[in-house]
Amino acid sequence: MADFMVRFLICNVFISGIIGILLASKRIFRHYLSGRMQYNLWFLLLGLLAVPFLPFRLIGMAQIFSWLDSLRHFSTSAVVTAAGGPRALNPIGSGNWINDFTLSVNSKAPSVVGYILSGIWIGGMFAIIVLTTKSSLRLNALQKSALPLQNPKVRRLYRHCLQEMRITRDIPVYSSAFLKSPIIVGILEPRIYLPIHLISDYKETAMRYMLLHELQHYRYKDNAANYLMNLARVLYWFNPLVWYALEEMRSDREIACDTSVLKMLERDSYEDYGNTLINFVRKVSLTSFPFTASLGGDMRQMKKRIVNIATYEVPTLKDRIKGITAFILTAALLLTLAPVLSTQATELRHYQWKSSSEAISYVDFSDYFGEYEGSFVLYDLENDTWSIHNIEHATLRVSPDSTYKIYDALLGLEKGVITPKDSLIAWNGEIYPFETWNADQTLQSAMLFSVNWYFQALDEQLGTVSVYNYLREIGYGNQDMRGDFSTYWMESSLKISPVEQVELLTKLHDNSLSSAANAQAVKDSICLSSTEAGSLYGKTGTGRVDGQDVNGWFIGYIETAGNTYFFATNIRADANAAGTNAAEITMYILSDLQIWK
Repeated sequence: MADFMVRFLICNVFISGIIGILLASKRIFRHYLSGRMQYNLWFLLLGLLAVPFLPFRLIGMAQIFSWLDSLRHFSTSAVVTAAGGPRALNPIGSGNWINDFTLSVNSKAPSVVGYILSGIWIGGMFAIIVLTTKSSLRLNALQKSALPLQNPKVRRLYRHCLQEMRITRDIPVYSSAFLKSPIIVGILEPRIYLPIHLISDYKETAMRYMLLHELQHYRYKDNAANYLMNLARVLYWFNPLVWYALEEMRSDREIACDTSVLKMLERDSYEDYGNTLINFVRKVSLTSFPFTASLGGDMRQMKKRIVNIATYEVPTLKDRIKGITAFILTAALLLTLAPVLSTQATELRHYQWKSSSEAISYVDFSDYFGEYEGSFVLYDLENDTWSIHNIEHATLRVSPDSTYKIYDALLGLEKGVITPKDSLIAWNGEIYPFETWNADQTLQSAMLFSVNWYFQALDEQLGTVSVYNYLREIGYGNQDMRGDFSTYWMESSLKISPVEQVELLTKLHDNSLSSAANAQAVKDSICLSSTEAGSLYGKTGTGRVDGQDVNGWFIGYIETAGNTYFFATNIRADANAAGTNAAEITMYILSDLQIWK
């Protein structure tokens, strides 16, 4: 809850920007959008306000276009399905070829600031709910005191209005001495309430306009929208721009109803309808009832409505086409921004990969992964093609764990902390749970046995600034080092996706990240097997939290006589998601693809 609150507040920055875009779009297209269209745009905002509370991440437009592109090339980019699943084999021969040692970290406790903000947010919601409940109770008392409409002239006029609008439902009408403006209440059992002073000062034309206006609220189910607007007011009580947007939505709702009434009138009646509002404005007040739709409003809203009536023209077919086009463009822009409002989006949890420019085959290797949530990414260098199992997970950024040691070692070599010929770091005497760690280490042994303290010693000599600048320089994942400096890559702040792992491996391979000598020293340290058929390079990584292996990696590449293949496999689960398991899955797949036997 505490972590959610921090992300939710950051999302409100984007929400405020989206409100600004919506207001600007309404202004730009004001001559094309009808009153009803302008009101309907606000429902898109209500939908966007719900996005931070969704338990899943929305799909971005870029990913949709990528999928559409893959379908377009389906005949040339086939979907491969695993046949039969893993078999009982040792993919690279006998021997303990991978040592996947890791230490457990404790799950992070939410920040105190997050708890404080959560308490303030919940307290504010409670206050708004109390005020809304008080208003609802007042409305309930008004309903109980109201009497069924008795005036025969108004009743006859009301029945005529129902026929005029082709409404067959019998909607009861009541009169009340406690109202200044007509209102319509209820969704399943709607009722109209009229102020007694309007009935006493009965004027047929003015009363007809008011009744038609309230019945337009019924036709468009505006009371249902009231519930959504009040829910948004409760959840976003602290955001003044959301409050302003909701007031603008109420104003546009009345303008939309005015426009709907004007469509029913003759042109020479527009002025009468406007004069009715002007004469009525001194008698009405902004209703304080939260679940009603009324004819009234404040002076600013009344001015907007009168201007709308004065300038109203019956739209031509050309005008309607322009309005629909403007509405679609605005809606498309707002919906494109929806994924950034996820409370997970602030962590840049997904790599924004320009996959539409790549030659990709979307493969199905579900049988290999079993109950693990995970992905497999393969890049064929010679043919410049990608094969990906589970694109959503393949772009998901998670902690790199020990796979990060490849680049930590590369930086240590580049900065001269170690050299290809002299990479020895003396053991400080601290006892570790793995016997192989309790000795002096070289880059070769530290990478083979995944010795954490060796790379932590490198970082201490490199310094925070140097490491951070290097992460930015090579574009390593989210480049986030906010975690503890000794563990930022171990289920902490630093995160990277499988696709990014493969992209970085290609740069390591072609020596574009460092000098050729330093790159070769790192490559030698992760060489797992070399035969006549080729060489296998790889590094596992395991994220262990509270004693459970929850995040398993195996990344690397295979050099053969005619090609080079880069791969990254990531698996996640509540337990047993270790790097060795990710490696086993990888080698089964590579074997079945006849890339490595």
